[in-house]
Amino acid sequence: MQLANSASPAYFHKVVDCQWACPAHTPVPEYIRLIGQGRYADAYMVNWVSNVFPGILGRTCDRPCEPACRRGRVEESNREKPEPVAICRLKRVAADNKGDVRARMPAIAPPNGRHIACVGAGPASLTVARDLLPLGYEVTVFDGEAQAGGFIRSQIPHFRLPESVIDEETGYILDLGVKFESGKRVDSMQALLAQDWDAIFVGCGAPRGRDLDIPGRREAAADIHIGIDWLASVSFGHVTSVGERVIVLGGGNTAMDCCRSARRLGGREVTVIVRSGFAEMKASPWEKEDAMHEGIPILDFHVPKAFEHDNGKLTGMSFERVVARRDAQGRRELVPTGEPDVFVPCDTVLVAVGQENAFPWIEPGCGIAFDRHGLPILGKETFQSSLPQVFFGGDAALGPKNIITAVAHGHEAAVSIDRFLNGEDVRQRPPPTSSLMSQKMGIHEWSYHNDVSVDTRFKVPWAAAERALADIRVEVELGFDAATAFKEASRCLNCDVQTIFNRDTCIECDACMDICPMDCITFTAAGDEADLRTRLNAPALDLAQDLYVSRELKTGRVMVKDEDVCLHCGLCAERCPTGAWDMQKFLLETTQAGPCARDASTATEAA
Repeated sequence: MQLANSASPAYFHKVVDCQWACPAHTPVPEYIRLIGQGRYADAYMVNWVSNVFPGILGRTCDRPCEPACRRGRVEESNREKPEPVAICRLKRVAADNKGDVRARMPAIAPPNGRHIACVGAGPASLTVARDLLPLGYEVTVFDGEAQAGGFIRSQIPHFRLPESVIDEETGYILDLGVKFESGKRVDSMQALLAQDWDAIFVGCGAPRGRDLDIPGRREAAADIHIGIDWLASVSFGHVTSVGERVIVLGGGNTAMDCCRSARRLGGREVTVIVRSGFAEMKASPWEKEDAMHEGIPILDFHVPKAFEHDNGKLTGMSFERVVARRDAQGRRELVPTGEPDVFVPCDTVLVAVGQENAFPWIEPGCGIAFDRHGLPILGKETFQSSLPQVFFGGDAALGPKNIITAVAHGHEAAVSIDRFLNGEDVRQRPPPTSSLMSQKMGIHEWSYHNDVSVDTRFKVPWAAAERALADIRVEVELGFDAATAFKEASRCLNCDVQTIFNRDTCIECDACMDICPMDCITFTAAGDEADLRTRLNAPALDLAQDLYVSRELKTGRVMVKDEDVCLHCGLCAERCPTGAWDMQKFLLETTQAGPCARDASTATEAA
């Protein structure tokens, strides 16, 4: 095993676990510090550059950053249930308290004569528009609905995401100069290609919900609904009530939205039923918790067998009980228990067992290749299809994911479109920019607050249940107030403030090793990484996190630091008598479309 290259920006990026895990690589500790300082507008704009929809994501993000958060790891030994920093909900604090930021939106360059068509007005297309409009591109967005937002608007219930937030944040992009063709659903790629577009971006989502073909489906069809279609009908006011006894089939976040919506529309007995185990459900843990908090039971290991009906009137469903076992090859399979079938009475069934892509409007002969799963064949990272001027992103590209992934796709596709239209190889991806800056303000003072908070994660207050469950438009979560936001922000360990070691000034007194509260630092004989991990003061068990290893010191030893559980407290730097340690803030920003993302010669011509 080779040693990691700590001179590479990727090394320190990986230490910032939350940013590394975020598909859009939002600099999380940077904006959390700003929130702690009450600089909400600055924090909002840091977010806006990366993830485009801070107010929306602050309420609905799938939070890939939070399971990665170092806070959960370092609390393992002294907390019954260690929890990460509430990164997502702090993002909402910035959005709720930012004030007017319209003057801080990017300036628009003179028109460059290039015309881009975006199919669908969801997060991926809007991100493409947000990145290309300031460069002088003319961007036209087509959508079959009257308002922008795509599945953000149609699939996320208003009790989780108020329409006013969607209007505001889609409005920032539309106000940059998007030509929004609302109520115009694209029904022919051939016809679109025949028009004068320099590039086309397909961000139409995965619009088709999977059905369940079991006995009784056709006979009881009037009382059985596809989950995503039903949610859209609720969102647009076409559905205002539901049966008193409701079964929701499926274990993803859509199923959680369906059951909580049904509860608010009159469902007195709402039950979620899944074929997998509770732990294997695809829904985020907090989504399951929220549903159960509202009195909705979740029955696992129930495989649907039939929709039971009386002359077409749904009366319930029958299920086979199963258990998970491993076969001889170690593959997990569901095996019937042999118990009698379970009958669950109901008036309505909402089927939320998955979504799939549907491209009936892309004709087979237009030059766009698809794989056997019906997904477009795309260049890795470029999102360019087999037809060079057509790009995909979001759920339309790789199947159903989430908003932040769609945003990340949009950024990458915008880079590809910009390079493509400037005659450059889209496979050459622009590297991010990064910097390291000392935070030293004195001998023992830093420009950041380095005391490690011992607070546990703060809970976001909810609206009173009787009010929230009575009206589907009442937002359930109320958000942190300023005081609580400050305390939650203080739980951040400033993982972007790196411990930088200078071997030339180290006198090997071992003071840093002695004072480290997590036993992260070891001075030992050199070796490869696998060998070094066996000789550290504390076990370095996380193989995904690299070791920080110095060049050889005067005694022939090396300094080895395990980055995995470092608190970034700065005690090593404060204790060092020669200043061999320094605390330096690492800032990584992904390169977005524009001159910085192009080859040097083209960028010079553009300037």
